[in-house]
Amino acid sequence: MISPALAHLPTLLAPERLPQHAPLAVQTRDGLVESVHYGSVIATAADGRTLLAAGEPLAPFYPRSALKPLQAVAMVRAGLDLPDELLALAAASHSGAATHRDGARRILDLHGLTPGDLENSTDLPYGAREREDWLGGGGEATQLAQNCSGKHAAMAATCVINGWPVRGYLDPAHPLQELVARTVADLTGEEPERTSTDGCGTPLFALTLRGMARAFGRLAAAAEAGGSAEAGVARAMRRHPQMVAGEGRDVTALMRLVPGLVAKDGFEGVQLVGLPDGRAVAVKISDGGDRARMPVTVRVLAALDVDTSPLARIAAAPVLGGGRPVGLLQATDFLAASESPAYPGASAASEAL
Repeated sequence: MISPALAHLPTLLAPERLPQHAPLAVQTRDGLVESVHYGSVIATAADGRTLLAAGEPLAPFYPRSALKPLQAVAMVRAGLDLPDELLALAAASHSGAATHRDGARRILDLHGLTPGDLENSTDLPYGAREREDWLGGGGEATQLAQNCSGKHAAMAATCVINGWPVRGYLDPAHPLQELVARTVADLTGEEPERTSTDGCGTPLFALTLRGMARAFGRLAAAAEAGGSAEAGVARAMRRHPQMVAGEGRDVTALMRLVPGLVAKDGFEGVQLVGLPDGRAVAVKISDGGDRARMPVTVRVLAALDVDTSPLARIAAAPVLGGGRPVGLLQATDFLAASESPAYPGASAASEAL
């Protein structure tokens, strides 16, 4: 007999209610397809038009940590003024290196705060090497080590700047979170389909890939234009990509290798990219796995005529057998499969968006 607490699951998981994702990436081993990653993707123009799409990019999803740059814009609009490397950290899912932990502490110190004012969850450093170093030194799970600590330090600082209560800054009814919600709606052009709570405790909004792509296009284009909050966040991320993720992380590598690009990942297979001309890419891998996210993103960037030759290392990954390559994880030809003769370079799905 099914538990009463789970009685709603058959309805929620009915096939007709599942997003209609497309096969975006495959892993092969000696010529045989071993795994398939489904998902949805969209690329938008500076004016918000859909340039190409696959899967169901209008299905609501949770952007997870890809929301952080938008949250940072809200804080800058509210008066947050940080050096670029610390503003980049406010938009980060950092690896937990000493420079990240020290940066979060600096944000707190600048505003008369302490780590005790943070309300995020505790965790070990996110990066594998950083975690090993931390544990080797006797470290344990803390709020500063957790990968969202830069954002939370900035949120507490924004409260101090505005005279808002620091305690309870994660409450959706808190003035800070109300401002974040308005800013997200402004940048995406969407009202959230629903709200939830992210892993670190921050309010989380269900949006579409199209809305998130529009927001990242605005961020990246603003950096070319001037002094808005969007420009400040985008420029900080561009100048300090190691603070947005960390050494050895693909998002940091992507921003270093493609000048002017703004990128942010999110748990459960989410990737957002904004280009200097206002175009943008949004990817969601349906199974939540992380490994397919970047090959799919690079495939779309190539379709947008971005020079992806420097990205070979993150565009595909070798599959090993006995220590030698025997296969490959790579994007499928999901764009070619949905070409529309009426609009070369755009998928058939894009005509309905």
